[in-house]
Amino acid sequence: IVVGTMFFTLGAEISMTPMGERLGTAITRSKKLSIIVILGFVLGFIITISEPDLQVLAEQVPSIPNRTLILSVALGVGVFLVIALLRMLFSIALPHMLIVFYILAFVLTLFVPQSFLAVAFDSGGVTTGPMTVPFIMAFGIGISAIRNDRHASDDSFGLVTMCSIGPVLSMLLLGMFYNAGTGGHTSVEAHNPSGIGEILALFGEAIPEDLAGVALALLPVVLFFLVFQILFLRLSRKRLLKMGVGLLYTFIGLVLFLTGVNVGFLPAGYTLGSRLGATAAGWIIPIGMVMGFFVVMAEPAVHVLNKQVEEITVGAISQRAMLLSLSVGVAVSIGIAMLRVVTGVSIWYFLLGGYAVALTLSFFVPKIFTAVAFDSGGVASGPMTAAFMLPFAMGACDALGGNILTDAFGLVAMVAMTPLITIQLLGVLYSIKLRRTVQAAEPEAEQIEIFEFPVEVA
Repeated sequence: IVVGTMFFTLGAEISMTPMGERLGTAITRSKKLSIIVILGFVLGFIITISEPDLQVLAEQVPSIPNRTLILSVALGVGVFLVIALLRMLFSIALPHMLIVFYILAFVLTLFVPQSFLAVAFDSGGVTTGPMTVPFIMAFGIGISAIRNDRHASDDSFGLVTMCSIGPVLSMLLLGMFYNAGTGGHTSVEAHNPSGIGEILALFGEAIPEDLAGVALALLPVVLFFLVFQILFLRLSRKRLLKMGVGLLYTFIGLVLFLTGVNVGFLPAGYTLGSRLGATAAGWIIPIGMVMGFFVVMAEPAVHVLNKQVEEITVGAISQRAMLLSLSVGVAVSIGIAMLRVVTGVSIWYFLLGGYAVALTLSFFVPKIFTAVAFDSGGVASGPMTAAFMLPFAMGACDALGGNILTDAFGLVAMVAMTPLITIQLLGVLYSIKLRRTVQAAEPEAEQIEIFEFPVEVA
């Protein structure tokens, strides 16, 4: 997993990020709305299919076939990437759109089974992972570069959060027509090999399957880019070679990551949760919170987002402040998720209250903080959460005799929700600090005028 994450992050930086920027710029320069809509949908659809987090989640949901879940989520991302692009082009306020779509989502929850509710919101959290985030963030920056107004950089954020709402709505719609049933869950106890030979054999069996799966997932992205290269981009051979090497790194990283997750990481999380649930249930909540605080630091997409946020805001939001805010938010969300595992309280109440607070805050903080906060929610719920914390909750729930579909699932959704509040609270503190700085500068400006030095203080 460590080596795979290293290769994947390096590959995303070399290939996916510049690829996204160039595609975003090229699509917008066409100035044809029909082209933007069609290509935006296709791009969102194919990039989601290659998302490792989504594949990890699909493997763990017992009641929905993998292909059905992945295609439904990809459809939602494609549609909402188009909506997000139109929002940027026409400069529509993000908070108003978020309120409309989240109200629609909570209305739809009244018409789907409880067993579908948590999985639907989880799907929105895992969609925006290490594959989607670098590409979509760069795609947004490429499109905002075409606009020359002062709000262009603010509007470059918000694509990730819009692409998180799409899967939730598409899965809720699926739940209204698709009979998932209760679905039996198969426990994933960790292997107990007797020696290094058996360990190597376990990985040897898994690697060929993951090789084929990752190759199939990345192929549409590569073909899409090649078509664009021939028709519009016409990049130099040297730049294409560099991107090709980056795609190779991405491919190797994904294969190693998924193999490590399926063979070792996921069963380890499940086993740890089940042992704690059986022997020390009272410690599940505090231990979960501590793990949640640190697990977000291992999310590759978090570091990509933090770096881009610091660059776009010219240091106003530092990487350190972002990481600390995300860590606190994730720790709180894991604590609430573990409380649900122990008590069996419905996730609906927590989601409704949390999103109500987050959407209310969006009217009192600077525009960019709202967009960054909602993007951060999707990014925080990445592969580490789906591959370790969710199995941890499932193991604990199994040991305590709870319903895995209604009590354990929903952890990813909780992780995606709490950073919306913590990052916006960071925005409130930033606004207060800025106001005090301006007020402190005003007396100095008056004093300068008294001594007849005509200096303008911005």
